[in-house]
Amino acid sequence: MNHARTTVLLLASACAVTSFAAEPARGFIADSSAQLLLRNSYFNRSKEDGRRDARDWTQGVLGQFNSGFTEGTLGVGMDAFAYLGLKLDAPADKSGTGNLPVHDDGEPADSYGKGGAALKLRLSDSVLKYGEQRPETPVFGVSHFRIVPQTATGLSLVSREVEALEVQAGHFTSGTSPVTTNGDGDLWAVMAGVPTATADYLGGTYQLSPGVSATLYGSRFEDIWNQYYANLDARIDLDPHNQLGLGLTAYRTLDEGQAKAGEINNTSLGLSTFWRSGGHRWLLGLQKIDGDTPFDYLGVGDKNRHGRNGNDQGASILLPNAAQFSDFNGPQERSWQLRYDLALATYGVPGLSFMSRFVRGWGIDGSHIAASSPYAGRYGDDGEHHEINLELRYVVQSGPAKGLSVRARQAWHRADRDQGSGDLDDFRLITDYPIDIL
Repeated sequence: MNHARTTVLLLASACAVTSFAAEPARGFIADSSAQLLLRNSYFNRSKEDGRRDARDWTQGVLGQFNSGFTEGTLGVGMDAFAYLGLKLDAPADKSGTGNLPVHDDGEPADSYGKGGAALKLRLSDSVLKYGEQRPETPVFGVSHFRIVPQTATGLSLVSREVEALEVQAGHFTSGTSPVTTNGDGDLWAVMAGVPTATADYLGGTYQLSPGVSATLYGSRFEDIWNQYYANLDARIDLDPHNQLGLGLTAYRTLDEGQAKAGEINNTSLGLSTFWRSGGHRWLLGLQKIDGDTPFDYLGVGDKNRHGRNGNDQGASILLPNAAQFSDFNGPQERSWQLRYDLALATYGVPGLSFMSRFVRGWGIDGSHIAASSPYAGRYGDDGEHHEINLELRYVVQSGPAKGLSVRARQAWHRADRDQGSGDLDDFRLITDYPIDIL
């Protein structure tokens, strides 16, 4: 059976669970939900210096079913998903966007799909989940930036037993990129390109007071690194129209076990502060990478397809200057950001917003990376670059299309030879239409 048909059947099965639930499982049914997200994406990345451009137009059909829990002290439930990706236009000589698998002959796939599920157990205010899922933490998180989201397979726990405290823990053994359909792909250090057999994390967020929270996490990628994260976030309302904000972020990464990515001794620091006045918001971001290797984080995907469909970056990087294309995370890199957001509801257009930012990084020095390191050869000894982002987004506020969003994103990245990523322009037009089925 082809992947597209399998996906459609999985989606239908997930949405039909309500049809044969037993009467005692009223909580399982009553609290269930099913959604369909229709995502249309035009992606165009134009590169300079003779490198191949990447461009496609794709459609995603993303189905998600989340059950409630059975009644009783120990509640049982299930989450299931079915994703389908369709090619609308994708030239073979411009493949590599991460939206479609690429066949051995270089042609992007016409369609592909995947489905999965996770069993969940609830005791009091704690939920234990096992299966294929989409964890979101600062040290282990999968992304949803392409037409088909990433997933990871393993065990996760979310607990809210203590007031104002959320604790999360996880043990994961595999991951699936946006363009791979099997559920047993690899977990990676994305920049080093080396896999880990298991990834574990533990941490949580405590609400110290209204508007002030502290977050601490630790993770272990077996035989690659131990990584720790700390964040303090504060927001102060000066009056109903003005707000000040401050965010302090730190990552600490040290090699672990067999150290497959080589010696790592990296401290990454970020500071962001903003002022919001009515529909206007101004932000300043400062970031420093202190280490001879870049700040690295989770990647997912098939090891044996590295180089064509490859390992894709996850979402566990919460540094303030991570932008549309670059994360500004090179060895010894310093960067600053100026950002402006405008919510046009203030001017009578609810749902319309605008964002612009400029990020500049400099001082990148890869000259102290060991020749045997997987990071070797990526950077020079005095790299610098900058990126400009513009985004216009509109969300329909009412009517049959309520929730439909249209987002246009443009990035310009310019770099010298020592930075490594080169010059490129990146344009994306994304339409998301969520539909509640249940």
